[in-house]
Amino acid sequence: MFNWEEKPDLNITPLVDVMLVMLAILMVTTPALIYEELIELPKGSKTKVLQKSESLEIRVDKKKIIYLKKDRFNFNNFADNFILIASKYDKKSPVYIRADKSLSYGDVMFVLKTVKEAGFAKVSLVTDG
Repeated sequence: MFNWEEKPDLNITPLVDVMLVMLAILMVTTPALIYEELIELPKGSKTKVLQKSESLEIRVDKKKIIYLKKDRFNFNNFADNFILIASKYDKKSPVYIRADKSLSYGDVMFVLKTVKEAGFAKVSLVTDG
């Protein structure tokens, strides 16, 4: 028989579980949505390169002889000579250092530090590969 005075108990645990799973799915998928906006940029004026700066290449062989273009320097005298010669070159031009792999880390860093102290900002170490 049916009792009208009896109140049903609501179990909300499954409802909360389902809502938390749906919230987690929403939080994971929302950052993945990408909105594409079609933007047409205005036409600009074309600029031409006035003068391309010449790059310098410094080579160091395994006997610690340093070559810069056709000049040849002793390792111990390189710092003083390079600072004197560096005034002929544009300081904004890139400098590439090619050093033999048998040289110690300190020797290569000495050449790098000398080039940096001469005022060159764009200095790169060249590797094979």
